[in-house]
Amino acid sequence: MADAVFLLCAATSVACAVLLLRGYARNRVRLLLWSSLCFVGLAVNNALLVLDKIILPGRDLLLLRNLSGFLALALLVYGLVWDSE
Repeated sequence: MADAVFLLCAATSVACAVLLLRGYARNRVRLLLWSSLCFVGLAVNNALLVLDKIILPGRDLLLLRNLSGFLALALLVYGLVWDSE
């Protein structure tokens, strides 16, 4: 059951990233750009989680997963601060 949840989370984050990128391509609102970049990073994070827990259970990808999640959220925070000025 946990495997299905991991796969659904990865698919959802990819879908959100695609929809946000499409919205940015249409409207050119910078907040959509930063949000889409964040969700791309979160999709990478979820893909690494699937890789870590399902495909390669013997490997420990915790550092890569944490790094990708941190970079994704750092992009969003940077975009929010930079565009607020």
